[in-house]
Amino acid sequence: MTSAPLNQECSLESDGKDQSLREYFIQFILPTIFPIFDSNQHRQASSELILSILESNGAFRHCCLCVAAQHLKSHTNGSNSTEQIDKEIMRHRYASIEALRALKKDEKHQQTLETTLGLAFSQAIVGHYDDDLPDDSWDLHFQTAMSLVQKLKLPSIVSDPAKVSMQTPFIMSLSSWIDILGATMKGRSPTFALTYRKKILSQFNPSLGLRELMGCDDRVMHIISEIACLESFKKVGMTDFALCQHILALEEQIELTEMSDASSQMPFDVNGSLVPEQLTKNITIAFRIAARVFLYSLVPGFNPREPCHIDLVEKLTTVLQHIPSGPHGFDRNLTWVYLIGGSISVPDSPFRPFFKDRLARLGDSAKIGNIGRAAVLLVEVWAQNDRLSVESTSYIHWRDVMESKKWDFLLL
Repeated sequence: MTSAPLNQECSLESDGKDQSLREYFIQFILPTIFPIFDSNQHRQASSELILSILESNGAFRHCCLCVAAQHLKSHTNGSNSTEQIDKEIMRHRYASIEALRALKKDEKHQQTLETTLGLAFSQAIVGHYDDDLPDDSWDLHFQTAMSLVQKLKLPSIVSDPAKVSMQTPFIMSLSSWIDILGATMKGRSPTFALTYRKKILSQFNPSLGLRELMGCDDRVMHIISEIACLESFKKVGMTDFALCQHILALEEQIELTEMSDASSQMPFDVNGSLVPEQLTKNITIAFRIAARVFLYSLVPGFNPREPCHIDLVEKLTTVLQHIPSGPHGFDRNLTWVYLIGGSISVPDSPFRPFFKDRLARLGDSAKIGNIGRAAVLLVEVWAQNDRLSVESTSYIHWRDVMESKKWDFLLL
């Protein structure tokens, strides 16, 4: 029997590994990426969407297989096995970049956007905070994605009054989510802040599909965008008087979003089935409280030890108790909320033991992706702030801690 050529054997071996990683991705990762979107659709809608892109877009496929390898590595013990997995991670990482170059050359903007968003978002799904394999930053990928969003004229499409009945394209909803919360990670204005501002003022269709995708009402997300803009204005120079006037105006906007929401409660019916509408109400309330914390942190002389701020974190902790926990819960979709609220929690705050318990319920999943990075960051923020004297009015911001540690996290 004639043996196969060496390059053919290597190809067959790679194909076998790719198939295993594909199956791993579908079984262990796909169901966890957009669970809120799936609960709102009452089916595995995101899985259908992602699998469709995976089959038609080779660059995106390599991105997904890289994610699968990273996730597998996080759940593997032993240096020999992780060394082999590292090779798979880098093989697919480089392959996705090479395939991206080909897409850009052919000006296939839609497929390029799918892949660059995947590369940016994947860093929020898998990997440890101290991963040492070479990779571009999430922000570099995302800036490329934003230029493609503009080339495809998606902001104009979703802002067009003549198209108010049109559902926002999924890829624009995802881009907006990363744009708004990613801007808060960097202390800058969101790229499409003007689009979100127009949506706030729209009487006909203020939605960008954010509530359906990630659980928070679009109006609250748009206000978070405005707060991010205000922070960027503060950085470049704004009088305290003007700053406080803007803070008061945004506080009024936050209060207007409270009118339609009752208090949080467990999102299950009498049969124990999830009630998506109640889940999104709970998530919206949590984001709204976190938005208040974000806003108040811009006040000159902000001090987390003031009773009003301690009370705000306690209210947030109460709301988060009504979010289902564990591997099949939704804590990983509230990482930004945990970061913003937790970053100002004082040593005896109920938030800290509550967060520790939530991490324990997640098991090994608490060490990777969004939530794992947030946990490491919060521990460091608490350590540095707890060393300050009780009388001190100074406060070490979580972003300053990230910069001092040279961490570049996307926490959604």
